[in-house]
Amino acid sequence: MTLFGAEPPLGASDRSGDARGISGPRRAGGDVRAADPGSGLALPRPPVATVRLRLDIAYDGSGFRGFAAQPGQRTVAGVLVEAIGTVVRHSVSVTCAGRTDAGVHAQGQVVHVDVTEDVDLARLARSVNALTGPDVVIRHAQVAAPGFDARRCALGRHYRYLVHHAETADPLLARVAWTVAGQLDLRAMAAGADVLVGEHDFRSLCRRPPGAGPDDPIVRRVLHAQWSVATAVEPMAAVVQWGRLLRFDVSATSFCHQMVRSMVGMLVAVGQRRQTVADVHWMLKRADRSGAPDPAPPHGLSLVRVDYAP
Repeated sequence: MTLFGAEPPLGASDRSGDARGISGPRRAGGDVRAADPGSGLALPRPPVATVRLRLDIAYDGSGFRGFAAQPGQRTVAGVLVEAIGTVVRHSVSVTCAGRTDAGVHAQGQVVHVDVTEDVDLARLARSVNALTGPDVVIRHAQVAAPGFDARRCALGRHYRYLVHHAETADPLLARVAWTVAGQLDLRAMAAGADVLVGEHDFRSLCRRPPGAGPDDPIVRRVLHAQWSVATAVEPMAAVVQWGRLLRFDVSATSFCHQMVRSMVGMLVAVGQRRQTVADVHWMLKRADRSGAPDPAPPHGLSLVRVDYAP
């Protein structure tokens, strides 16, 4: 199912980074290995002769506790690692371009994985999709360029958030869009989004990373942030029978935890006139999460694209 329309120009979880552990051992680089006892697999380690693959994947995050593996939880990384390991018959690990939180979707997530050199790419994608689809699918598989790392080589990440502006929720949109009723001033929301573009200390819009002190800045560079009304030719807009479907497209070199959802929560508050554009300026300058509006719910968010050098 295509959840979202055309991708935004470069101007992206809520956070960029790698996948970690699957209820088992962690390795340098933050990848996840399939031979974990909790996965039910007892696979040998791969032979020395391996090739690195780039996998472009999509998933419906509704039934997952996020991308990164967690003990006793169903996660995107855990499902992928087990399926790929089953197909190639050896232990694998995956590293992603950007970890997404529980309930967040992706159409353009990128992971890398090392497998035996004799892998059949078409068979791998077909077999993994048979095991994991439609919740998680490999959209494209290719041999990666030398030195490719899905996380470290990423230059930009692009997220999209959907808001269904209507008095009543639409069952066909409820899994992928946040229904917001009442007044919503799109011009004010757009003006607030403009404030977020550029390099700022986003402590007021991010969860503090583990080990970071309250005075440690969380600097990120936002390349693009824009609200628009989805047009009827876009896939999800075509099913809207009442209200209007709003898109928030945002791009950055990297994101911190809950950054996009916190942006949307603040900008929707501006549209409802509970906050002002001046409040957006003030929150960035204040660099303190206390007092900020609640983050938007996760189900409206999707990672739509990751940029790499040619």
